[in-house]
Order: sequence, then C-alpha cells, then structure tokens
Amino acid sequence: MGTNFSPRLAEKRWDFSKEVELIRRWEEEGLFNVRVTEGKPILVIDTPPPYPSGRPHIGGMAHYAQIDMIARFFRMRGYNVVFPWYADRNGLPVEVQVEKTYGVNMYEVPREKFLELCRRFLDEYEGEFVSIFRRWGGSFTYWRNGTDSEEYRRMTQETFITLWNRGLIYEASRPTLWCPRCRTALAEAEVEYDEEDSYLNYIKFRVKETGEDIIIATTRPELLPATVAVAFNPEDERYKRLEGLHAVVPPLNQEVPIVTHPSVKKEYGTGIEMISTFGDTRDLMVVNELRLPMRVIVNPDGTLNELAGKYRGMRIREAREAIIRDLESMGLLVKRERIRHTVPICWRCKTPIEIVITREYFLKQLQFKEGMIKMVNEEMIFEPPEYKQTLIDWIKSLEFDWPISRRRYYGTEIPIWYCIDEEGNAKPIVPKPGSYYRPWRDEPPQEVKEQCPSGKLVGEDRVLDTWFDSSISWMYASGYTKKEINLFQRAHPHSILRPQGYDIIRTWLYYSVLRSYLLYGKPPFRYVRISGMGLDEKGEAMHKSKGNIIDSLQPVEKYGADAVRFWAAAAAKLGSDYRYSEQLIRTGHDFAIKLWNIARFISAFPEVSDDYELTPLDLMILAKLNEVARTVISAYEKFDVYVPINTLFDFTWHVFADHYLEAVKSRAYNREGLFTERQQRGAWFTLYRVLKAVLKLLAPIMPFVTDYIWRSLYGTSIHTQLIEDPDPRFDNKEYLSMLEPFIAFNSAVWTYKNRNGLSLNEPINAVIYAPETLKPIANELRAMHKIAELRFGKPGGNAEVLDEKYGIYLLKP
Repeated sequence: MGTNFSPRLAEKRWDFSKEVELIRRWEEEGLFNVRVTEGKPILVIDTPPPYPSGRPHIGGMAHYAQIDMIARFFRMRGYNVVFPWYADRNGLPVEVQVEKTYGVNMYEVPREKFLELCRRFLDEYEGEFVSIFRRWGGSFTYWRNGTDSEEYRRMTQETFITLWNRGLIYEASRPTLWCPRCRTALAEAEVEYDEEDSYLNYIKFRVKETGEDIIIATTRPELLPATVAVAFNPEDERYKRLEGLHAVVPPLNQEVPIVTHPSVKKEYGTGIEMISTFGDTRDLMVVNELRLPMRVIVNPDGTLNELAGKYRGMRIREAREAIIRDLESMGLLVKRERIRHTVPICWRCKTPIEIVITREYFLKQLQFKEGMIKMVNEEMIFEPPEYKQTLIDWIKSLEFDWPISRRRYYGTEIPIWYCIDEEGNAKPIVPKPGSYYRPWRDEPPQEVKEQCPSGKLVGEDRVLDTWFDSSISWMYASGYTKKEINLFQRAHPHSILRPQGYDIIRTWLYYSVLRSYLLYGKPPFRYVRISGMGLDEKGEAMHKSKGNIIDSLQPVEKYGADAVRFWAAAAAKLGSDYRYSEQLIRTGHDFAIKLWNIARFISAFPEVSDDYELTPLDLMILAKLNEVARTVISAYEKFDVYVPINTLFDFTWHVFADHYLEAVKSRAYNREGLFTERQQRGAWFTLYRVLKAVLKLLAPIMPFVTDYIWRSLYGTSIHTQLIEDPDPRFDNKEYLSMLEPFIAFNSAVWTYKNRNGLSLNEPINAVIYAPETLKPIANELRAMHKIAELRFGKPGGNAEVLDEKYGIYLLKP
C-alpha cells in the first residue's frame, strides 16, 4: 500500500482566526436560513428575546450559545429547525435605561420624543448583540422586527381583542402593587425582594376605653396615618381583654378597632400589630377579610395625600423621618431596634413598591389555576424535570388577577377607544383585529365610530405590560405572522421548545402558559429547557454595580469561539448555575488543537469502504463509539449539552487518542509488515469512522474546528450532514469489556517505563503478563509497547506487580 503517508490537512496547528472566515462562508451559503421541507419533523425554538439595554456579558451569551447547540444538533438530526433571534424592545427596561442614559423623565418630555429616544437606544445595542452572537457562532435567523414592530404589536393587540371579546379582561379600581418611581402598576411576578437595614420602632398606642398604653412595633411608621385597625392573634392570652375595644393611633389620633386575626405572629415585636391600607399584601388580606375601611394615604407618585394631615406632600422616607421625630418629641417612641429585613422592590428600577388603589385593566387568572396546573402536569415536559414543580408552586401562590395596563409609553398600546355620552360616561369599544392601533394618536377605525352614537371618542393612552407581549413569543417564533413560514398550526404546541433561565419561570414561562391556556386551551409548547445563571469565577452573579462583569468578546478573541462554547457546555449540568472559568476555556482551546492533530494524523491515510478486516482492537473501539454516541444523542435529545461535551471530550482525548491511536499506529503504517493488507485497511476504516462520528457529534458545540476539518476532507459543510443512530453491527459487549483492562494495561506499562527512565518507544526486555481478556489484541499490544514477550494469566515466581486489580505483571529474565 506504500509508505508515503502525507496529511491532507496541511496546517500543523488549528488557527482559530479561521472562525471569522467560516462565519462569512455560512452567511454566503445561507446555511441557517429557515427552510421548511415537507416530510421532515419540526422544531421551533422559542428563543428568549433579550432586552438590548447594554453589551451582553459572558454569562448571558453562554445561555444563547447553549440554545444554538441544540438548534445545530436537531438540524443534523434531520429536523426543520426554526431558530429566530429578535429583540424584546418594549416596556420598563428600555424606558428606565433611556431615562438614565439621556437624563430625562418620561413624563416631562413629549411622548413622541421619548419614543424616538427609546428606538434610537435600542437600535444601537441590538446591532451589537447580533454581532456578538454571530461571532460566538450563533446559527439563528435574525428577524429585525422585534416586539416593538407593527408586526408583533398587531399580533399582541389581536390576542387582547380575542380575550376581551371572551370576557376575560376587565377594568376595575382595586389595590395594586405600584412602583412610585415608574408610576405604574406591577404584576406579582414583577416584584423582587431585597435586604434592607432599617429600624423596628416601638410606639405607644392608647386604648380609648381604659386609657392604658399598648406598645406596637413597626418598620413603617409613615403608615400610621393609614392605620385602620390594631390586631393580635386570637390565641394570645396577653391581649384577649382588648378585643372589641379601640386604639388611638398616634400622631393623628384616629380611633381604630382592636381585632383578632390568625396571621399576626405572637413572637414578632410585642405580638400586637397595626393594620394599614396598605403596608403589604398581608394588610390587604386582613382589610378585605374583616371588611375594614380603606384609608389610602400614598399617591401614585410616592407622596402622601391629604389623609396624612401635616405630612401631606412628603415622600415616603421623608414622612417616615418626620413622624419618628414627632413621636419622639411626644414621648411616644419607646425604643428603636436596628434590623435587617426583606422589602419588596420594583424588578427594574429597584424602588420599594407600595400598594395603592388605581383603575387598571386585569386579565383573569385566578379561576384558571387548577386547569393550568393540570395542563402543566400532563402536557408539558421539563428538562430538568424538577423545575416543573417550581412553576406549579408559583401558580398556586397567585393571589390577584394580572394587572395588564401600564401607565408608561414604550409598549403595545391598549386597543380601546371610549365613547363619551351626554352624561360624561365612557363606554369602552375595541376594534376588529388585524391592524396595529395607537388610540392615543390615531383616528378610530370605522367600526368603532359606528358604535358611538355621540361621535365623541377618546383613545386609551395606556400600554400593555411588557409580559403581555413577551408571553406570546411562541406564536411569533412559529410563524404566526409570517406567511413564508406558516408553521403555527403544525407546530403548536407539540413541536415548540422553550429554552430559558430559572429566574424567569414566574414571568415569561408562567405568562406564556396562561396566555396559551386562555387562547387555545393548550400549552404554549411541549418542551421546556431550564438553565441556570452565569456567575463569575467566585460564584457571584455578574452585575455592573459589583464590577465583576466579564466581557463576552474578550475570551473569544483570546481563545476562539469554540473554546468559549466548550466552557459554556461543560461548566455545569443542565439547570445548574455555571461559573466562568478561564481554565475551562483554555481546556476547550487545547481540545480544539487536539482534535485538529487527531484529524491531521488520520488524514494521512486513505479512507476505505471495502476489502478490510476489522481486528478485535477495532471492534472494541467501535463498540465504545456506539456507547458514546447513544449517550450523547440521548442527552442532546433532552436538550442537554453538558453530558455530550464531557462524554466526547473524555472519549476523544483519553480513550481514542491516548489509547486506540497509539495502539493502531503500527498497523495503520504497517512499515514492518506485521499485519495483512486487509488488517491495515481495517485500521484506516476504523480511524475514519470514529473521526467522522466524533466530528458530527461535536459539531453542535464546537462548530468551527469541526466544520473546517470536514470541509478540508470532504469539501462540504459538516452542518449539512446527518447525525445517524449508531450501527448495531458494532454492538458487542465482549469486545467492549476489553476496553478497561486495555487502558489499564497501557497505563501500567507506561508508568513502568517512566519509573525506570525508559522512553515510550524503547523495548521492554522482560515478560509482561496480561489478563486473559486481552488475548485477542496481543499483536497490537506487543507492537505498541515493544514487548519482548507477552503472556497471559498469572505468573509464578517473583514477578513485579504493575496492576493488581487487572492482573498485570512483569517478570525479568
């Protein structure tokens, strides 16, 4: 067969600068354009649309890289994969960033000007995000129409009109969670909790009927003017004598009833508490349950109103300090204890929230909780499965219908006009679906005019909660608005995947479930993939305020995108937080080089498809390859990339390269004629079979080096190839059982040579005893290690033990 073996991969080392060239080629070839072919299965990936509010850090980009790996795998399994990328451009996140960036207040500039500032800000950061994701190897289809486009907003308004016509949306004045800074209602899911240093203030209240003092502890003395009752636990013997009496509340001296309620904790403070409208959701519950009067003192802008008396016009913290000073001067402040407690805050601007009464639109959800839980349990698959319970627990915890109206600007407008009659009453009218409506500035459509006898129409100026837009991303991703894709009817819900972080289970995931349940009576998607959060090397969340943000491009420029994607896949099990690790990125860089070296070695030999004889060594590695392939494919199919990358890394480097390649070299070259020509061809066949399988299985995670190797050897892109099921002809437990003792034998001999100052190529002038299971590969072992004599079984005499577990010994002559 000749002895002049020259590698077809000419370059001696992988150069990751070729990644940029490959990105250009992929785009020129339209490799990842959406193509829907009949007869092929479908996978729609409901990609998380990010807020383009700044340069993405490496933790967030790793999450998108993992999603890209899943998309690439399913393409290579023969699926029609729809993997869109677009931006979530609505709502508070953008508005808050614009206010900070341009030093403006939304309510103090013309609406049109503020909207233009939002668009300008979003365009700048969106382009950067797209560019970075492409450099990371993102194979998405870029849809320039994000959630603020007329296309998307028209779809959002259509769903609003459908739900309105079904009687599922209503307007009401009721207590709502409120952000004074953003001046808008919040849903329960938009409330976060923060630790705050504060004081527990012990204050004297007087009992009207007896004149005695009772001490009440509170962290919110500014709500004393809003107090409508004093309550203690019905089992608390200390205060039973007070039930039915009245307390005089300082400093305004309003009289309130003393009541009992089981929610009062006997061990907190003095065991007797003030009930205000509204300090928290517990207060709200007690007020509603006991039908106590409303005494709301907080305005929507966070100042106190006329019911606060002399404190009117003060902001909350200002009023708190003023009331404490007054109580102290009146001799009513007994003591103050420093405490650290949890406070609810706005999820975006981090301002402490209040509960105020406002008139909002609500989407019904409480009456559907049991139905949704049943649907989640029976019709949705979670990976990892434990996160299904997280969603169910959240659904169970809901206490309010969803307030969907927001008093903001940058969002999808609520499509309602109000017909004002002669008495000044306003009747809401919704238009037909199919157009994008801006009632605050647009002329009402004809069908709306026809329903208003007075002819006096006023457009709604509020917008919808941003999650009302985002929660139908699964409709958008599956082509609901795009005739050229038109997969919605075929894909929903069984062919849609939702990949997302656990941090937005209660928002994006829950609201998607609610919306699909109300619109279609089905789940929004069949599959949910939950990932963890990207952390810094110390295990802390990345935040600008901490100064621990790790740029998403710097390690790519230093080590290559394949190396960074290796880290993104290998850093943590699916569902767990993943720490940034430069060491793991370096390992990925080294692995790409190792893969290149393996391929370059193999490329020196011809690839054959017939007239070959497989030796037991070949059958052993092919049996292991089948086992690896099944493990990897099964994990990929469960949307996991951690198991595939670690399995492939270990097999490729520590089994195939370290052991099989070393053992097969002598047969592949066959320079000494120790093997038949057909056995030599068997070595070539096996080398290429393993290489091609490893390249295909690695391609979703490390798309650059695998594609470059494949193109160099075969002229086409690896990403157009199919990942096939393992060939059952190579399933053989007997040959597979040789692998562990084979590796142990090699390691034992190499250790002996190192210990005795021998190079690995030097012969061993001794008798080596190996386990009986390795008899079938005796020729390869002798040639590989240059063993003078190889025997099997256990020797007699004073043999040196090389590996007692596997029965490997050395007997010197």
